[in-house]
Amino acid sequence: MRTAAAGHRLCAGCRRRLGLGIGQLPGLYRDCERVLGGAPAKGVRERTSGGALPGAPFNAAAAEARAAILGVLGSWSGLVAQERRIAPPPRTVDTLSVFLLRHADWLAAHPAAAEATREVARLVARARRVAHPEQVRRVPLGACVEPGCDGRLSATVRGAGSGSGPGSGAGSGAGSVAAPVTVSCDADPRHSWAGPEWTRLRRLMPAAGARPGGGTGDRWLTAADVSRLWDIPVGTVYRLASEQRWRRHQRSGRTYYAESDAHDCFARRAERSRQG
Repeated sequence: MRTAAAGHRLCAGCRRRLGLGIGQLPGLYRDCERVLGGAPAKGVRERTSGGALPGAPFNAAAAEARAAILGVLGSWSGLVAQERRIAPPPRTVDTLSVFLLRHADWLAAHPAAAEATREVARLVARARRVAHPEQVRRVPLGACVEPGCDGRLSATVRGAGSGSGPGSGAGSGAGSVAAPVTVSCDADPRHSWAGPEWTRLRRLMPAAGARPGGGTGDRWLTAADVSRLWDIPVGTVYRLASEQRWRRHQRSGRTYYAESDAHDCFARRAERSRQG
């Protein structure tokens, strides 16, 4: 088990995921609103007046997810307000989310912190399934790497990519944007990793992402893998790999890039972005 931060009942990773989940709920609430009448989650939708047309399809799952988001944010905000003896926020999803994020450290130290984290994680997953059903693909990865956990990990790939998960070797055309990846455990929703964290996680999974042709050492990723993990166009991956001379490995006509070179590249870019 991970060690909780001082004064908290959650480890640092779970505390971070609690905050991320709370912050994601308003956007998912709006995404569910867009599919209430059967419209796709993304894309241009014509504005209409006078409400839905007679006979238009109604997405009950989207309505239930929206009600659950408002209810969960409202109930945890009510707990914070009552126990801290402060005024509760207006009952809107955005204000409730901001309120909980402001008091997230206090909530992380509360005896119900683990329950809050699980409930928020389940709600995020539920709303995503409802709002983006056509964009979700799950790829089994293996046993969970958390000590004492008997769960199984899977990669949830979202978006338009054509691959089957990190390390699959499935590519997409240059210039396209592959699907972002989230890795989660089926036994504990607090065990989850997003995007670039996946490559660090793979180092704890000897069977995953082995070097093409066998052997040990660095892990190797296709351009499509890098595109999914860092959510950038495949064409940008090729450009950066060429400009910065990433190590590469050829197998069956496909190019694999050294994972650590990609990590270093994007870490430097992120640092420059923070400083600039």
